[in-house]
Formats: sequence, C-alpha cells, structure tokens
Amino acid sequence: MLSEPFLTSRPEDGSDIPLLVWRAEAPLLAVGSAPLGGGIGVRRWVINATVPMSYDRDDPAAHLAELAGGVGLTGPGVGLLTGVDVTEVVARTDGGVRVWATVGLGTPVWAAEPAPAAPAQRVGTVNIIVYVPARLGDAALVNAVATATEAKAQAIWELGLPATGTPTDAVTVLCPAGGEPAPYGGPRSAWGAPLARAVHAAVLAGGAGTVVPWSDRRAG
Repeated sequence: MLSEPFLTSRPEDGSDIPLLVWRAEAPLLAVGSAPLGGGIGVRRWVINATVPMSYDRDDPAAHLAELAGGVGLTGPGVGLLTGVDVTEVVARTDGGVRVWATVGLGTPVWAAEPAPAAPAQRVGTVNIIVYVPARLGDAALVNAVATATEAKAQAIWELGLPATGTPTDAVTVLCPAGGEPAPYGGPRSAWGAPLARAVHAAVLAGGAGTVVPWSDRRAG
C-alpha cells in the first residue's frame, strides 16, 4: 500500500520549498519516467518537489536524492520535480486505483510537432502518481503508463488546450510486488479503466484553475 502524501518543506535559497512525500508499507513494483527511480523496479517511496521556474540544474536525479536523504528516506525511490506548488496536488480514486496529480500547463505542446517549437517562456509540468492495488505484469505496467498518458491528454483537450501535454511531464505507476500478475493495463482492462478515469478526473480538476485560454496566449 502507498500512503497518502504528507507535506514537508526544505530550505533552499532562503525560502521554504514544499515537498510531498509518499511512503510504501512494503516495497512496491514501479514503472515510470521520473528523473530519479524511473524505469521498472522495486521502490519504497515517492517525492514530488517544487522547484523555481528558473530551475536549470543538469543533475536532477542527484538533486532529488539529496532532497530524499534530507527528509530521512532510504533505499530506492521515485523522485519528481515540478514548477507547480505541490500543495495544490489533486487526488482522485476510482475502483481502488488512487491517483495524485500536480498540474502545470504553462507550456502546452503537441507531442508530434511538425518542427521544433520556439523556446518556452513559462515552465509547466504535469506529474502523475498512480497506485494500483493489484500486481500488474511488466507489459501491463508499461501499458498502464500509456493509459495514464492518454487520459491526461484527453483531460487537457477537454480543458480547451490544443495540446497533449508539456515537454517535462512524468508518470509513475506503482503496484504490489507480489501476487498473480494482471496481464493488461489498457483503458478497457480491469485496472486500466479505473486508472484512466482517475487520471482524467485529477488532471481535469488540477488544470481547471490554471489554464490560460489559447486565444489569450496567442494574442500575447
């Protein structure tokens, strides 16, 4: 089981920066694209850290490891960074699947651009953490990441943005490390369907108060 996140902070550049921490009651199997602890493996904790919009460190994994050590986390874990204030995390549950999302949509992009986009003027990141209460097989874990990404893109489109996400979005899916593995994680599977609904609801709610209308952005 993955705990509800607790909020702590860290001193950095003279300010207290918020940090969300999740702990696992037992090691969990995880898959994801986080800077720290990405890939597939057993993980014991998750952190989601707010960083300044001007963040330009080229060692995010090392930075996240420092932050984790600073709050007493040990062993392998997952670390994510965002320009969003993590106190604005949105949680949703559906069919036993739990989702937490921090939603920053300041730099919406299409995944497949016809040409490289101009440098972004604002930072935006959508970080999604998913807990599925049943063991997923390796292929199902990978499929669950795709399902979460599809649900995120659907929510962003429904928010009125012609985009699929931002350049720095990250997804992490965690599940128990033991038990009979479920073979599927697609949007019509037993666990993929509630996962998709929960991710969609979380991103929709998280983005509702932060979206800048497309016409206003283009006019600026």
